[in-house]
Amino acid sequence: MSEELAEAGFQRFWRRLQQLGLNAYEARSYLVLLGHPRFKALELAARAHVPRQKIYEVLDSLVERGFAQVVQEKTKLFSAVEPSLAIPAYLSAKRQSLEQDLADSGHIGTALIDDLKTLYSEGQGGRGTLDFLRIVTEPAQTAAEYRRMLSEVKREYVEFSRPPYAVDPLDEQLVKQARLNGAACRLLLEAGSLDEAHRQRLSEYMACGVEVRMADSLPMKLAVFDGRDGMIALLDPVITRPTWTAVVFRHEGMGEAMTGLFEDRWHRGTSL
Repeated sequence: MSEELAEAGFQRFWRRLQQLGLNAYEARSYLVLLGHPRFKALELAARAHVPRQKIYEVLDSLVERGFAQVVQEKTKLFSAVEPSLAIPAYLSAKRQSLEQDLADSGHIGTALIDDLKTLYSEGQGGRGTLDFLRIVTEPAQTAAEYRRMLSEVKREYVEFSRPPYAVDPLDEQLVKQARLNGAACRLLLEAGSLDEAHRQRLSEYMACGVEVRMADSLPMKLAVFDGRDGMIALLDPVITRPTWTAVVFRHEGMGEAMTGLFEDRWHRGTSL
């Protein structure tokens, strides 16, 4: 193999190891170790073009991450760990670390919600003229608002349901829970949006008392809770990819109007 090809291969592997998570010095040192049985630290520094003052830090990191091992003789020598052992073990440790970080962030976030809700409530003491309306464009926030209102419903929940979904009501256990808690629940679904898996799930809903009807088409996504709280989602007419903008409201007049719209479409719908 020519030196040019060998160098091209080295560069390619060097970049891929960095994509995996090693830094530039670590990736270069590991590649040099792979091609030789063992090295003293300063010998490796010269071969891998790592500053002498950095090489011990680099080797300690490679050993800690499972890419290198120490061979103890008269002087400390380092050798590479076989890639089929080093890379899966490294990825497994990285996955566990990420999962732990995510779990820790979740605990912190949950605790922070309660603390900040009080601050938010105090800050909203001086109500603005449109505090009963809020526009939400981020799907995760839309889903959170939907689940919040659904978990708090007492008497009645009605919904126009059509894709794309921030939360698919047929996948949402809170709907069944609301019905079991005594709320009247009605879903009007757009006929073309149902696949076989959704049809099977509908039987579970109807078995616990959720009423379901079908409509040929629906003008919007709509959910109303106890005739006052609700959410309207409209398709963005400019963007070609389906994108919803949601208006969250708490207003008895708006709730009454949207419930009236639902009742009109409900009576025109067909049962399954």
